[in-house]
Amino acid sequence: MFTERTSVGLDVHARSVAAAAIDGVTGELSQTKLTPAYEHIQSWLTRLPGPVAVAYEAGPTGFGLYRHLTAAGIRCEVVAPSKLQKPPGERVKTDAKDAVHLARLLRLDEYTPVAIPTVVQEAARDLVRAREDCRGDLMSARHRLSKLLLRYGIVYYGGNAWTSKHDAWLRNEALTQLTSRATRLTFDADYETVLVTKARRDRLDGAIEQMAADSEFTPVVRRLGCLRGVSTLTGFALAVEIGDWHRFSGNSIGSFVGLVPSEYSSGSSRTLGPITKTGNGHARRLLVEAAWHHRPRYWVGKVMRERWDLAPAPARARGDEGNRRLHQRWVTFIDRRKRSTVANVAIARELAGWCWSLAVLDED
Repeated sequence: MFTERTSVGLDVHARSVAAAAIDGVTGELSQTKLTPAYEHIQSWLTRLPGPVAVAYEAGPTGFGLYRHLTAAGIRCEVVAPSKLQKPPGERVKTDAKDAVHLARLLRLDEYTPVAIPTVVQEAARDLVRAREDCRGDLMSARHRLSKLLLRYGIVYYGGNAWTSKHDAWLRNEALTQLTSRATRLTFDADYETVLVTKARRDRLDGAIEQMAADSEFTPVVRRLGCLRGVSTLTGFALAVEIGDWHRFSGNSIGSFVGLVPSEYSSGSSRTLGPITKTGNGHARRLLVEAAWHHRPRYWVGKVMRERWDLAPAPARARGDEGNRRLHQRWVTFIDRRKRSTVANVAIARELAGWCWSLAVLDED
């Protein structure tokens, strides 16, 4: 319930901030343009009739303003842009109107706040996303190199690509088949990009492994590792992307990562569409990739036992139960001749629930 006298909406950008304040007693509306400097914003807020509450949309400017205002004793809410209620007939959008709209929604308590990560969690999230970006860069670099060779009819038939054997083939046989000096220079540039990007990825992997072994996320990572397909990198990424697992349930976690079907229903008609793909796309991709690991026959191998040795007994039992259940779900889908991609998304949605149950598992 809103208790402050003045509600303030801020439309925050990199170089400017549109501000609007509504006095709950007099109904007066104040609007101004501010700089993004935290001290400038705080100075303007202190001149308003107090107490003051502030709201701004989550975006690329991060949570620094939230932390600064909260430390100064000013209630600040970071709202989810996708959940903002907007009139369907509104056809004029400006920064000033957005600020007023935020102030009014804050006054009415008609907003959905986002979960604010801690400084440590945000830093770990940046590390994980840097690794994700590096993975994409490496894939693009490899594609450029392989497609360069393909244009000259040079194709590798010796097995899986990007292995040590394939690397030796690239440096010897493939290179010798390129006769043009310009083409060889292009090959050298693309090949060097692959090697440099792979080395950068390996350094990030090492940093994540080290942080996962000794940080506040370590217990959650080790419990999540009891599930097939959830390695240290995947478990750590899920831990830092989800953050506070207790704000979800086994059913709602699938909706957060966009793995539930979209729905368009009215009256007696009910239409289900493809998955919503809302929420955290990185976590969704990790869950979809991990779900494929539950398709083969389930057995506890050396790698799984090593991960189980790091987790408490209740997590091992829960993980074993989840692995058996998810594999049986795959068997059922295969017997029903369900398309594998559709079945895998369904498995990923249930896998999210099993991850949640392990993350909130009481270690005591």
